[in-house]
Amino acid sequence: MSGAAFMDLATSIALVMLGVALLLSVIRIVIGPTLPDRVLALDLLTVVALAFVGAIAIRTGLMLYLDIAIALSLLGFLATIAFARYIMTRPAPGAADREKTK
Repeated sequence: MSGAAFMDLATSIALVMLGVALLLSVIRIVIGPTLPDRVLALDLLTVVALAFVGAIAIRTGLMLYLDIAIALSLLGFLATIAFARYIMTRPAPGAADREKTK
């Protein structure tokens, strides 16, 4: 098996596995059950999408895809930070009931 054929097979397998991982992370986003679970699944979705873009860059040989991956990673990082700050400022479930009993 030549190097090009092996690389084609390896990237095909990687893209299929990453596609399954993308599907599973979308299912976790939909199912939840809590907001932190959804935020973590969204972060996973971003990382898997980065790997998907990287595999496509290797498969096609176009390094322009790496610029897209860098932009996506910065966007994913900022989204995770924004969601974390939102979760921190949100009152905990049942906090209003606990305040009434005091």
